[in-house]
Amino acid sequence: MLVTDKGKIETYYKALLNRDQSFVGIFFVGVRTTSVFCIATCRARKPKAENVEFFTTFKDALSHGYRPCKVCRPTENANLAPDQVSAAIALVRDNPKEKIADYTLREKQICPVLVRRWFKQHYGITFQAFQRMYRINQALLELKEGRSATQTAFEAGYESLSGFGYTYKKLVGSSPRKNKAQNVILMNRLTTPLGPMIVCATDQGICLLEFADRRMLETEFRDLQQRLNASIIAGENKHIQQARSEITEYFAGQRKTFSLELHTPGTTFQNLVWECLMQIPYGETRSYQQQAAVVGCPNAVRAVASANGLNKIALVIPCHRVIGKNGKLTGYGGGLERKQWLLDHEKQHAGK
Repeated sequence: MLVTDKGKIETYYKALLNRDQSFVGIFFVGVRTTSVFCIATCRARKPKAENVEFFTTFKDALSHGYRPCKVCRPTENANLAPDQVSAAIALVRDNPKEKIADYTLREKQICPVLVRRWFKQHYGITFQAFQRMYRINQALLELKEGRSATQTAFEAGYESLSGFGYTYKKLVGSSPRKNKAQNVILMNRLTTPLGPMIVCATDQGICLLEFADRRMLETEFRDLQQRLNASIIAGENKHIQQARSEITEYFAGQRKTFSLELHTPGTTFQNLVWECLMQIPYGETRSYQQQAAVVGCPNAVRAVASANGLNKIALVIPCHRVIGKNGKLTGYGGGLERKQWLLDHEKQHAGK
């Protein structure tokens, strides 16, 4: 939303001049003279007050014709974890079997309150719950390798087998003794120039890649868990690590095709549509009617469009490359502003 309140505009402009960290993500400022938008802490030369306008979300700035600033990278850095939170996450990832207590955080000059608030706001879970998920993920890997539940429990830092069993069953849905082959969906978060994305993967490959503000995200989570008979927990595996690398290369204009392994539970028809989507060349578009013809069902335009809408793996299965017959943009789960940005991005780098 465009900010019109004069008091807020004065406050935001002052925060922009002072590079006030506390306003990062609170507003996005569009600079009329350069057509770029920034966050509060941008290091670029400050514009005059009459040359700026403020927005509450970066999507609003995009829809008003502004592009992300290359200096402050607003859609990435507005959603990046603060340094202290990043350090706390690194502690968990580097020590998946240990419980990171508040006193440990303080020893590392990390404020526990800041960490808790950030996790609640950006993940919807507590920092302790995030830790438990990582510990259970590590335990699951060891159980699948044949280690005993008892050995795994105590090495994971649990003081009792019952405590480990309770937590495991709560997160995974079954006891560690009964279900060493339980399928689990791992979930992680990554940042992009268009905002944060959620990535999920099973042992087979990536099963979800969506912008974090997608309205249907919770529905997609439920559908995945039902189709795969699995629970979603925070963690990462080789597929998520590879996705993070390839998505970064894509947005840098260095990657035109993806080599990720995918896990796409769906009907035969849906998977056929998704496979055809991946055949649309980088930098090109196809109408729904053209796509229906490629699928072999020229009269099933609506069915093809519906299957496109059920695609859970954005960018890699490029439904953003499908447009209306008249050449106009049509619905996109990530928003039409993002769809236009992605098409412009690919067109710019297609010949390089």
